[in-house]
Amino acid sequence: MADPMSPVSPDYFSCPICVGMLRDPVAIPCGHSFCMDCISTYWNEADYTGIYICPQCRITFTQRPVLRPNTLLTKVAEKFKKTGINPVATAAPNSYAGPGDVPCDFCTGKKFKAIKSCLNCLASYCDKHLKPHYESATFKRHKLVDELGNLDRKICPQHQKSLELFCRTDQMCICAICTVSEHRGHDIVSAEAERSEKQKLLGVSQTEIRQKCQERMKELDELRTAVDSLKSSAQRAMAESEKLFSEMIRSIERMRSEVTKLIGINEKAAFNQAETQVERLEQEIEELKKKESGLKQLHSTEDHIHFLQNFNYLCTPTDDGYIPRVTVNPDFSFGAARKAVAEIKERLEELGREELMKISRSVNEIPVYTMENRTKERSIRAKEVTVDSATLPEPRSRSEFLKYFCQLRLDPSTAYKELHLSDNNRKVIRTRDLQPYSENTERFDSFAQVLCREALSGGRYYWEIEWSGEFSIGVAYKGISRKGKGSLCLLGYNDKSWSLLCSDSGYSAWHNRVDTAIDAAHSPKIGVYLDHSAGILSFYSIGESMTLLHKFETTFKEPLYPGFGVGTSIKICQLK
Repeated sequence: MADPMSPVSPDYFSCPICVGMLRDPVAIPCGHSFCMDCISTYWNEADYTGIYICPQCRITFTQRPVLRPNTLLTKVAEKFKKTGINPVATAAPNSYAGPGDVPCDFCTGKKFKAIKSCLNCLASYCDKHLKPHYESATFKRHKLVDELGNLDRKICPQHQKSLELFCRTDQMCICAICTVSEHRGHDIVSAEAERSEKQKLLGVSQTEIRQKCQERMKELDELRTAVDSLKSSAQRAMAESEKLFSEMIRSIERMRSEVTKLIGINEKAAFNQAETQVERLEQEIEELKKKESGLKQLHSTEDHIHFLQNFNYLCTPTDDGYIPRVTVNPDFSFGAARKAVAEIKERLEELGREELMKISRSVNEIPVYTMENRTKERSIRAKEVTVDSATLPEPRSRSEFLKYFCQLRLDPSTAYKELHLSDNNRKVIRTRDLQPYSENTERFDSFAQVLCREALSGGRYYWEIEWSGEFSIGVAYKGISRKGKGSLCLLGYNDKSWSLLCSDSGYSAWHNRVDTAIDAAHSPKIGVYLDHSAGILSFYSIGESMTLLHKFETTFKEPLYPGFGVGTSIKICQLK
């Protein structure tokens, strides 16, 4: 008997369901072995169908097989436990599925990353669980693709069948049962055929995107070049300004030095002149004091001869004209110099403020960048057709209306979540399935309404739509409410919108919750004429001729956005 510990593939000891080492291994009639708990849990979920499938080879049993212990594998598993060897763990490990990976649908517990998805089974498999698709003839015709997430989206939510066909009428994927129910009589092709057609459009879109990308890259390069140029210009301006201000500071320093020097020279000259006079006055005072002392002695002497010999010398008068009398000018001070310097300071500050304001205006009033709307051409075209409404009569025939035809596209960011947009956002149908729209402040969250992207203002505009089921068509200011179930959100039920409600039974015009009943024959096509400047909004039924249904006459204070309330489907007509 072969040694159970001899080298064998690790797959032999692993459970195909949990991909771990077999625990209480049991065999089923087809020969495959599983953990007792794994296969029991797997088949418990199938009890309500009465069909039991082998997870390994996909063989079907109409009765739940009796689970029989696999004696050999049990002994081997016990021996592995005693030795501490885990051949499954030592085998090359699979990668566990991370947050961005597609997990294997058949792994239990911690799931491995799927490497393939089967479009027939609508399940994803890791390397371990994928093997039956390669080894069993049952799966030979199954189509394997690289792992895909959200395989449930490939199932028709109504009939629980695979989506294999495409309805061109409603622009959506459908199953075979849909062709004889909701989509009966529609233009239906295989998904592969529609993919082939769409592939051609994909090439066009890729070319457009590539061209846009190249244009944006060119704009980016130009912007970067402009920024570098602005940076260099700013650095040059700062360097030159710094140089000029330094020169001005040096000039002021020279002025300061000159004024200081001038004051110093005058101070020194006045001091020297005063010193000379002080010395002369001190000398004269000394001589006068000596004479005074001599006269005092002469007055008291008793020697008559001495008195007479010195009298003439001592009593000779002093020459007052020898030394000029010095009088300090009381009006003289250096205050004039201080005042002059203060005036220079004020004039410099005033001049600086004036020139700084000029510099500020020259820098701030010239914009560094100009932002140009990419829809400028459309706006220009709209302005080109804007003519004073008072000078032109209103159009009467359809050919005259078509002169003011404007291209409209629905704005997905405003669409209610049950509205499916197609045909390059020119067609909308209401579905029972919620569309994968993101949440935003512009979206209608309670009413099946959608607005167009175009803002119509200051001119004449005309558009036509085809419709089925009850719907409303109108225009609204951008500020119309989008959230909640109140009348502020409904077209025509507030002061921000005007609408025409259409149904198989008739029409009614609405504005600010006031309605006007209209008696007219049913028409599957409606024309809308807007003269924004003149404040005219008219609705026409289109048949062999145009019939006016209703005309609003008011004053439009803001641009208007065409909008629709969708009952079944609406299509914006392409007339040019």
